[in-house]
Amino acid sequence: MSATKAVPRIKESYHTQVVPRLIKERGYPSVMAVPRLAKVVVNMGVGEATQNIKLLDAAIEELGRITGQRPATRRAKKSIAAFRLREGMPIAATVTLRGDRMYEFVDRLFNVALPRVRDFRGVPTNAFDGRGNYTLGLKDQIIFPEIDYAKVDKLRGMNVTFVTTARTDEESKLLLAYLGMPFRNQ
Repeated sequence: MSATKAVPRIKESYHTQVVPRLIKERGYPSVMAVPRLAKVVVNMGVGEATQNIKLLDAAIEELGRITGQRPATRRAKKSIAAFRLREGMPIAATVTLRGDRMYEFVDRLFNVALPRVRDFRGVPTNAFDGRGNYTLGLKDQIIFPEIDYAKVDKLRGMNVTFVTTARTDEESKLLLAYLGMPFRNQ
């Protein structure tokens, strides 16, 4: 007996509501031409790890708890004497989410974490890269309910990049808005 796995809410709404709406509004020739979310990359830089490697271990543990996937450690590509940084030193943690795990993370981010940001008025609309990808900067990790506030030693920011198959920023903004991204009213 195999139990059927539940489909993430945002993935289901993408297929049932967003795709037909985009086809109607933008006139795409087929379902395959409609832009979709390809992956979500979450990156947490820990520059202080050059002095204390335990800070990176804590960041990896927290990022893993937030995303539900073990982060990869990123190492410095160049030595920079002013920052006491040597080539090959671990300085960041990153996670690339795809599939159902990506949709679950996006759902939690849009509906649980972002509304917990103090004085939240929406995310900026000027963070597109010109190719249909959007990068959102978060100031601290405690907006996620998976993080125990009492166990946090230091507040760390992170970047969340939404990589889409959209060709333009306009298509990407429309896609993310229909998925539930709370954009700021201009």
